[in-house]
Amino acid sequence: MNNNQNMKIQNPKTQVPESPQMSDRDFINDILTTEKHMTESYSTALNEASHESLYKDLNQIFNETQDCQRQLFNVMFKKGWYSFDAADQQQLNQSYQQFSGYSNQFPYKNTIS
Repeated sequence: MNNNQNMKIQNPKTQVPESPQMSDRDFINDILTTEKHMTESYSTALNEASHESLYKDLNQIFNETQDCQRQLFNVMFKKGWYSFDAADQQQLNQSYQQFSGYSNQFPYKNTIS
């Protein structure tokens, strides 16, 4: 068994001063959280838009917002302020097998190749 359970995927942390005032990390985290909420809201608006021109405008704004969110995430990861737990291959294989059978339960089949 591969022992990746306690391994973190992370860059070295950029230190920020601990004080009651917001640090660069706090500001970026706040903006990242806002961008995530905005993409969720734009996604809902896209699903509800009935006018094609409105849909296209919202879609462009959604993509720009999503790109901004990704760039902020990359900054936080690069500075070591975001980390991940490594998953071992056995866990990945189990999850894949568990969820790969679900596609047979869909009421429609993807016929586009």
